[in-house]
Amino acid sequence: MDKTPRRAPAERRRDPERTRRRIVEAAKAEFSAKGFAGTRVSEIAARAGVNKQLISYYFGGKEGLLKALTAEWQSKESAFAGTSPPPSLPELVRGYVTGTVRERDLTRILIWGGLQDDGEEDSSLVKQMRSDVEDLRRRQAEGEFPDDLDPACLLLMLFAAAAAGAIFPQLVRALCGQDPASEEFGERYGEQLARLLGHLGTAKS
Repeated sequence: MDKTPRRAPAERRRDPERTRRRIVEAAKAEFSAKGFAGTRVSEIAARAGVNKQLISYYFGGKEGLLKALTAEWQSKESAFAGTSPPPSLPELVRGYVTGTVRERDLTRILIWGGLQDDGEEDSSLVKQMRSDVEDLRRRQAEGEFPDDLDPACLLLMLFAAAAAGAIFPQLVRALCGQDPASEEFGERYGEQLARLLGHLGTAKS
C-alpha cells in the first residue's frame, strides 16, 4: 500500500500561476539543452518538481509548452521591435542582439528548431517572415539600405548575426575574450552590428 502523501499536486493547483511558471522555466532549460525532439515530458516534470500529468493539464503536452515559450519570446520581442515610431534598422538589430543574449535559452531553442527541422512548413512562421520582409522593403524604399540588396537574404543574414553569440559561444570567447552570455558582450556586439548597418544607410546603391 502506497503511504506517500499525494497533496502536492493539489497544493500546486492553489497557486496555478506559480506552477505554470515552474513548468515553463523547466521546459525552457530542457529544450535549450536537448532540443524539442530530444526532451521528454518526464524530464521537464522532474526539473519543475511536479507530476507530469500537470504538464498535460496546463499545456496539453510538449507542443503546448513550445507554444508558450514562443509566445513568451514574441512578448519580449515586442518591447524593442514593436515600438512606435518603429526603430531604425540599426536600433532594431541592436535590440535583437540584446534580446538573444538576455534570453539565451529561448535563442538556443530556436537554433535547435533549425537543427531538427523536418522540412514541414510552418504557416504562421511563413506569414511572420513575409511581413518582416515587407517591412525591410519599406525601409529599403526609404533609403535605410541600398537598392541592390535582397531584403529576404538580408533578413536571413541579420537573424544569423543577431544569434551569433548563442551559435558560436566558443568564437566569442576566443575572439572577444568575453562571456557570450554577458550583458557586456551583448552591448559591445550589438553596438558594432548597429554601426555596420548604419554604414549601409550611407552607402550608394
